[in-house]
Amino acid sequence: MNFRIGDIEIGLDTPLFVMAGPCVIESETCCLDIANRLVDIGAKTNVGIIFKASFDKANRSSLHSFRGPGMEKGLEILTAVCHQTNLPVMTDVHEPAQAAVAGEVVDCLQVPAFLCRQTDLLCACARTGKPINVKKGQFLSPAEMKNVVEKIRACDNEKITLTERGTFFGYNRLVNDMTAIEQMKKLGYPVV
Repeated sequence: MNFRIGDIEIGLDTPLFVMAGPCVIESETCCLDIANRLVDIGAKTNVGIIFKASFDKANRSSLHSFRGPGMEKGLEILTAVCHQTNLPVMTDVHEPAQAAVAGEVVDCLQVPAFLCRQTDLLCACARTGKPINVKKGQFLSPAEMKNVVEKIRACDNEKITLTERGTFFGYNRLVNDMTAIEQMKKLGYPVV
């Protein structure tokens, strides 16, 4: 099943697209600078671009790390990016209550890797009707993503992309297992 994120057609047989942007929103100026550069890159390469930035990185390692501007200000900035560049936008959500609010603004919701098995979060995202990108947790095998997909589908949403996030190698190192991409594609959804 193909679907759209903004004007970009997404599916197993559709052209390449890129999800790119700053990990966390630092300022409107920074986001617009990056988004405008991405527009230029997309125009030169004829590749669809989805702008991704998080309003709150609640999963930071350190309590003292910058987390972002918060949901209200962050969604205002993402709205500005969308309106000024015409790029579709995507952001992380960390709590079920954030899904509906963010879903009113963004074109796609993203579930972070460490939260990929959280049923309430997955279902809250699914109920928005928005496309959902789920990052595979480093602690999951590719086959276990079947359960993640089933949770979203049970809430009547088929607009799913999966991200291969890698696996652990020692401490603080992620290593992508490229065979995982093909394994997850067998679930019937694009792997990004």
